[in-house]
Amino acid sequence: MTTSTTSTGKPLTGWRVLVPRGGPWGDSVAADLRAKGASPVVAAMINFAPTADASALEAALARLAAGEFDWMTVTSATTVDVLSAQRAVVPPTTRVAAVGETTAAALAAAGYKVDLVPSEDNSARGLLAEWEAATSGVVPLRVLTLRSEIAKPLLTEGLKRVGHHVESVVAYRTIGVPVPENVVRDVADGLVQAILVTSGSVAEQVQSQLGPIPETTLVAAIGPQTARDARAFGLRVDAVAAERTAASLIEAVVHAASAGASGSASAAASAPSSGSDSASDSADARS
Repeated sequence: MTTSTTSTGKPLTGWRVLVPRGGPWGDSVAADLRAKGASPVVAAMINFAPTADASALEAALARLAAGEFDWMTVTSATTVDVLSAQRAVVPPTTRVAAVGETTAAALAAAGYKVDLVPSEDNSARGLLAEWEAATSGVVPLRVLTLRSEIAKPLLTEGLKRVGHHVESVVAYRTIGVPVPENVVRDVADGLVQAILVTSGSVAEQVQSQLGPIPETTLVAAIGPQTARDARAFGLRVDAVAAERTAASLIEAVVHAASAGASGSASAAASAPSSGSDSASDSADARS
């Protein structure tokens, strides 16, 4: 992967980093990258479209407002946007579970309460692991799970296996967005030092539109699940964020850049040291 000379407080100086999402999230990440010395390249690779079954969503939200669900699970900030756009009403009797801190923050910002957020693993798997304790083992519960069209039904199936009555409804569709030709060329020519991968759907677009990614380009995934999804699409992953947050993802890139710079310096004096750094990077990618 590419290395560069870093300066105090600017560890990503000289790095061009592809940010695969636009909007407020992309603008925020771009600003954080600039603060680290990087030059962000914002190129939205996915967008969100209304569900193909609007009537099913409307009916589910009407039942939600009527108090027919004990719990509602929300697995992305985009789902929160849908709830807001639909002016969904969550009655006091319905508790809300968010898959992670980012989703929880979006819910709070939109005026919705949040009753459960996984304390360790910010994922559907993490939510399932803490579900029984959070619900005092009560079975069955009536649960509304809102998801994207392409999301794996891990949460829905897990809750059903426990014995809960689950209604899974598609809240939105994820669609690919063509990347500008100049960005495609720059990636192919090795002029982009890092690519951020924020979801399985982004990974699919990165591989299909930009693959194969040059070995000199760092590919950083926002968490273990995204890393697994990326590899399933044939996309190499070099670094994995410790937490499913933009800040943690950027730190993973900073860590890799710093480790790479140190590895290059060590390699000049000792070839075995260089091999050790490579093995460490590979282990990090599998975590």
